[in-house]
Amino acid sequence: MTKAMINTVTISKADIPNGGMKSYKQEDDSIILITRDDDEFHAFDGKCPHAGADLGNGLRCGHRVVCPWHHATFDSRDGSLLEPIAIEGLTQYELTDDGDDVTVDISAKINAAIEKDKLTDTHTLIVGGGAAGFMTANQLRHTGYGGKITLISADDQAPYNRPLLSKAFLAGNMGEDKLLLGGSDWADNNDIELRLNQTVSEVLPNESTIVTTDDSGNSERQTADFLVVATGAEPNIPPIKGADLDGVYTLRSMDDAKLIKAASHDQRVIIIGTGFIGMEVASALAQAGTTASITVIGQDQRVMGNIVSETVSNALIKLHEDKGINFVFDATVNTITEVKRVVNPSENEAHKTFSQVGGVTLASGEHIDADIVILGTGVSPRTALLNEVNDPDGVQVDDHLQLRDGVYALGDIAKASGQMGRMRIEHWRVAMQHGMVTAAAILNDDSVDSLEARIPFFWTMQYGKSLRYSGHAATPEHSMLFGTPDTLNYIEYYFDDTGEDSRATAASTLGRDKELVAFSELLRRGHAPTRAQLDAGFDIIKQAQALSR
Repeated sequence: MTKAMINTVTISKADIPNGGMKSYKQEDDSIILITRDDDEFHAFDGKCPHAGADLGNGLRCGHRVVCPWHHATFDSRDGSLLEPIAIEGLTQYELTDDGDDVTVDISAKINAAIEKDKLTDTHTLIVGGGAAGFMTANQLRHTGYGGKITLISADDQAPYNRPLLSKAFLAGNMGEDKLLLGGSDWADNNDIELRLNQTVSEVLPNESTIVTTDDSGNSERQTADFLVVATGAEPNIPPIKGADLDGVYTLRSMDDAKLIKAASHDQRVIIIGTGFIGMEVASALAQAGTTASITVIGQDQRVMGNIVSETVSNALIKLHEDKGINFVFDATVNTITEVKRVVNPSENEAHKTFSQVGGVTLASGEHIDADIVILGTGVSPRTALLNEVNDPDGVQVDDHLQLRDGVYALGDIAKASGQMGRMRIEHWRVAMQHGMVTAAAILNDDSVDSLEARIPFFWTMQYGKSLRYSGHAATPEHSMLFGTPDTLNYIEYYFDDTGEDSRATAASTLGRDKELVAFSELLRRGHAPTRAQLDAGFDIIKQAQALSR
């Protein structure tokens, strides 16, 4: 039990199992997390620094404390960051051994100062201000890099949290200032030269050099000791007639989100695409409650059909329909139709007309009226700057994201070697993993895991419900379902085939977060459960904890 005093909390040792952890919520809503190994105890701020989850509700596997929400992972001995999506480790508190109890002094923080004394005479040049570029720069500074860091971005904003555009910003649940990664003064606080609105016109990997071009056509060459290319991806524009009309939008940037937010008021909205971006946009706009109607059009009979089974898909469809979303399935959009609008002229001016969206016409001939159309039709990697050295489907790099000596390609453009094979994955958390791995490679720090010891993870937020997915499966068709998706309480495992001894390669869940964390840890260690084990009532949480001790 706990006894709250001024700045101190006393906790009975008997409350905490050996090799385990426990969290204690305080009257001021703070949380203290205690970890134990034999007679050694450590105390931390128990809220995940990413989104505030109670880490005591997560899972401890060996010396890994895994957040139940988004799988940020911390070392149970010193709180250091092992896995994003958090961008920093846990605050550690001083702790006194009182015999049967331990006393935590939350006013006495253990701040192990990081001397920025490594590679002080070098320059790291980062192209791209997304998750991968940001995390590379941030991790370099937080692990002792003392050289010059320049981050170049085509965006007009400092690095920000793109996933929250469709999860929270469009819904009106989070302001623009809350999306900035590391806060508004991140670059200054970390001595990072941030160059915004910069277009990189050429990358010369053999020379660790880039060329930037300004609006006037003036060029500038920059060469660095370490070159990191993280140019991200751009929305696919399908070959639909009328896709270039005013009133047709994609969502990739803050500017895109602002335009959609402003344009959708009192309008009939059509979303083309039933992947997780299309579904998140539908959810966010429905929560904002400012549109006249929302219709989602998909080519298949399911939503997120390449990710989850038909049963889970049907539960998601029902969730959306209950919020007023209309669906048109098994449909192909042939044309985005246009209407002419007349602008009332001022005195002595001629009438002006312009074209904008009037709706969509399907291959079946059906026409659906609309005022704006949002394309949720996937993205393609921005590999053009490196197309002379690699396949346009992804830059071939090793499990340290290295393309050449001192040259790295990461994030959405990287086709990287990892535990699950060579693949390119367009997920935010994967891009942040890439940043951590690249920073360690630059610093020649072999204590940090390469991609071989990391597992892909993503989540989608719809109407406040978070569907989480770990691993990678080629298809959701060979699956095993436990629980009831209709009540938003299930976990589903995915396999490459139907064999009894086949091991699961991925899993998704709503409401069974600890089980997904346990699966991720087993998958990471090469011990994912087989179909036969799951059929036999395999205790996945107990097994993950046992294997990690």
